[in-house]
Amino acid sequence: MRRWRAFWDDMAPGKKRVIKPMVGILVGGTLGFAYYWTIGCSSGACPITSNPWMSTLWGAAIGGFATA
Repeated sequence: MRRWRAFWDDMAPGKKRVIKPMVGILVGGTLGFAYYWTIGCSSGACPITSNPWMSTLWGAAIGGFATA
C-alpha cells in the first residue's frame, strides 16, 4: 500500500485528473452491467435495464460524473 501511495503522490496533477474519472467510468460501467445481469428487465418495458448496452452506458456516465 505504501508503494502505491508514493506512486500516487509523485504523479503529475494532470494525470490524476484523467485517471480518477477513467477509473470511475470503468467501475460504473462494470456495476451498470452487473445491475443489468442481476436485476435487469426481461419484459423490455424498462428503457435502461432491458438493454445491457444502455445499463452499462448509464453506469459509466454516473461513475464518470461521480469521480470528476
